[in-house]
Amino acid sequence: MNKQHLYLQRSQDMLWLTEDEQDNLKISYRIRDVLFEEQSPFQHVMVLDSYDFGPMLVLDGVVQTTSADGYIYNEMLAHMPLSVHPAPRRVLIIGGGDCGVAKEAAKYDAVETIDLVEIDEAVVRACRRYMPDVSGGEHPDPRIRHHYTDGVAFVKNKQGAYDVIIVDSSDPVGPAEQLFSTEFYRDLHSALNEGGLMVCQSQSPIFHKDVMMRSWERIGKLFPYIRMFTAVVPTYPGGLWSFTLGSKRPLPAPEDIRFDKEARYVNENVLRASFALPAFLEKLVADRSAQ
Repeated sequence: MNKQHLYLQRSQDMLWLTEDEQDNLKISYRIRDVLFEEQSPFQHVMVLDSYDFGPMLVLDGVVQTTSADGYIYNEMLAHMPLSVHPAPRRVLIIGGGDCGVAKEAAKYDAVETIDLVEIDEAVVRACRRYMPDVSGGEHPDPRIRHHYTDGVAFVKNKQGAYDVIIVDSSDPVGPAEQLFSTEFYRDLHSALNEGGLMVCQSQSPIFHKDVMMRSWERIGKLFPYIRMFTAVVPTYPGGLWSFTLGSKRPLPAPEDIRFDKEARYVNENVLRASFALPAFLEKLVADRSAQ
């Protein structure tokens, strides 16, 4: 273990990944081994075997998902829109290179096609080989079609092509910043058919409140029906994480949501309860919506 790896440090003969969060918070993970490392044309990609979280995907030094808790995020992001839409047949996933959301979407027999648009082939290749618990392994469902291209460009001129669009983006830094823009949300709205809906991860209510509320406002200006829901993902800053759902059709009341798939985190009660926001977040959303 004498080899030097970008973003990793050695302390007392132990290997550590230290992730910086907005310059004010550092989170360190003890690393057992480097399973994969490659500098792609887009970013530095690693899969690290960590002691407490198992294999984890790290892009440019930032943890994206882990084998220990990635299923929470992936299941919430996939099953919420696919449960509230009455008949999802054509699904688009933008981002999601760890393939976890696509794996969950493939649990729906009614789904005919799943277009997975990930700009970096190295991410998909690494996760399919080294993180099978997250990705589903190297033999994906045949309904999943991989497109290694820019998601922002891909979704343009796709008028009415999809029932459900899932935006599984990284943090709004660099190229991913476009995935939080008004123009991008407008293209998503156009790419959905008359009864379509979209969902995106909208960051931490604690650390990224401004980003979260910008997403809420921009999506709310385009979609007549909008809701926020939350989940706790331990490896994400602060744990509490928000998701925003925008729909062209009325959304069912939480108590009317039905769910019967096999999952590790999600069940019917979890989906219903996730719309019950903490008091501070409920007030924040209500105040912005009233403006």
